[in-house]
Amino acid sequence: MKITVLGRGNVGGGLADLWEQAGHQLTRLGRDGGDVSEADVVLIAVPGAALAEALEKVEGLAGKTVIDATNRFGVDPPAGFASNAEYVKSKTNGPTAKSFNINFARLYPRLAEARVRPSNLWSGDDEVQPVVEQLIRDAGYEPVRVGNLEMAGAQEAMIRVVISIMKDSGPFLYRMAPPERL
Repeated sequence: MKITVLGRGNVGGGLADLWEQAGHQLTRLGRDGGDVSEADVVLIAVPGAALAEALEKVEGLAGKTVIDATNRFGVDPPAGFASNAEYVKSKTNGPTAKSFNINFARLYPRLAEARVRPSNLWSGDDEVQPVVEQLIRDAGYEPVRVGNLEMAGAQEAMIRVVISIMKDSGPFLYRMAPPERL
């Protein structure tokens, strides 16, 4: 799969490395943006406050499958939107998902050490499910769907809970599974 990652930080760079190891073709874009028209999937992994500016610097987003990995640290979603992911969808008009926003990127190199695959929550459009769940598995996680894109705001807000746990216990992996998959 051809994946373009917008954001070269811990999340974007870390996921790009994992996906490259899984055999995907990666293009990595930084602050200057670029053209994503050749991508099958675009991952947006920039600071939430920089989302609008980052999208302005990208060409070829129309109709693309997009995974929004942004978080809202101290910022509200863009005016008129319940989540960053819904804002992204308004700019791309393509299948959109919220994912990879509540996992600790510094633990990516240790995912293979987990006794059981950790979970990765995602929410989004039905048509993006096969692609998102494949990329979640290819990164080393087990996908857990939160719901449709309307749930992205709740998922984004969950970062407050995750950060609170981290302050008490340090970075962690989580596992959510029905009893038959434990």
